[in-house]
Amino acid sequence: MIKLISSNASPDHLLAMGFRMGDKGTHSSRTMMFDDLSALFTQRPPTATREDYSVCILEENCLGKPTYATRRHSNQRLGELYGLDLSVPIFRVFRHLWDRAIDENERRLLTLECAIARDPLLAASCQSVLALSEGAEFLRDRMLFDLQNIVGERLNPKILQKVVRNIASSWTQSGHLEGRVFKKRQKIKATPVTVVFGLFLANAAGFRSRELFSSGWMSLLDCTPSHAEELTIEAKRLNFIDVRILGDVMDVGFERLDSYGEKATYGTH
Repeated sequence: MIKLISSNASPDHLLAMGFRMGDKGTHSSRTMMFDDLSALFTQRPPTATREDYSVCILEENCLGKPTYATRRHSNQRLGELYGLDLSVPIFRVFRHLWDRAIDENERRLLTLECAIARDPLLAASCQSVLALSEGAEFLRDRMLFDLQNIVGERLNPKILQKVVRNIASSWTQSGHLEGRVFKKRQKIKATPVTVVFGLFLANAAGFRSRELFSSGWMSLLDCTPSHAEELTIEAKRLNFIDVRILGDVMDVGFERLDSYGEKATYGTH
């Protein structure tokens, strides 16, 4: 079972870190909007404010939308999915890692990780995708069932079908699914950058010790705990995070990753 939030996590802490909870999400009307986000980040530096991003979208039309109404809608949805505000820890780390990613594939995975933390509907779809073996056909009915458990009767069947299409598109954008009409599961490749963000999110979601390497955030990257540990050591070499190893204990420190956030180190036994 894919577990993204620890039972020990404080709801107040989750909200403070930038997680969005509940039964509503941006995928009721949009996908994870990777192309739009990429265009936006190309036009604004990592130090941009929420207002800077809004001006870029609404006034400069950096996304090339045909009407002001669609610009406004895009601005709202991107804000929902990613925060676009450096006061939001999850977005702050996401934006930092985006600029250190080596290629588009890494950025697509970082985008999915952030979107899952910020959209409960997308998070609810994880089991129906990640449980598939490589080459297996994606079944929309399974995802529909998982979503109904979250939204109940709030969304009618027509809207729910749209949500499933949008979510399937996001998993295709990230590389987990391939194909147009009939989609099949494909494995993705975890990297130090994507594992670092997964560890940060796992820690923010209340996981500690060995749980950091076996949480749903690592499953999202098709990454086993042992491989996650190997990539964590590589991430230390690349100066993303601090890691100290004493026997079978691994301490992961996130201060280097987010110097403005909590200055804490957590042990892994």
